[in-house]
Amino acid sequence: MAAIHPEVSTSTHPAVLVEDDKVTSLAGRRVLAATRLATGFIFLWAFLDKTFGLHYSTGAAVAEGDPSLSWIDGGTPSQGFLTYAAQGPFKGFFNSIAGPASDWLFMLGMLGIGVAVMLGIGMRVAAVSGALMMAMMWLAEWPLIEGSTNPLIDYHVIYALTLIAGAILLTGDTWGLGRWWAKLPIVRRWGWLR
Repeated sequence: MAAIHPEVSTSTHPAVLVEDDKVTSLAGRRVLAATRLATGFIFLWAFLDKTFGLHYSTGAAVAEGDPSLSWIDGGTPSQGFLTYAAQGPFKGFFNSIAGPASDWLFMLGMLGIGVAVMLGIGMRVAAVSGALMMAMMWLAEWPLIEGSTNPLIDYHVIYALTLIAGAILLTGDTWGLGRWWAKLPIVRRWGWLR
């Protein structure tokens, strides 16, 4: 088997790297695509459940303003978390940012990350914003407190690493719109949109 130099692209457009340039195994690309779709669906599902109250994470509400009430019915999707779930040394900070603006930022972030990752477009932006969101949620829950499941690595860290790996390995190219997206003039000009 001949060695391929990392500088040589196997894509049809040499200026645009594609997933095949980074992951040479078809099976590997498919597993990464499935992982990307599953991760994107985690974010998209959280948005849908919190928006429409599908009664999975968003349970039956008791009164208006109840964080478990759907967003369209007056629930506060981030305020409840920031007010009641925050603990540790940053609790005061997270309590102080709880408000309608945090609800909008959180929900738009979940929707944007979920859609981008599911479609395989804007993976770098989705990875950075998703990793930042996961880091803030990790800090808010502060798993270093005794009695937590794992004091360092929890699902927030795994989701962040999965998003970053997906962006680096161009996983949006398999079962996604990543190749088409990469050829758009604006994306070719500003590679960080890839």
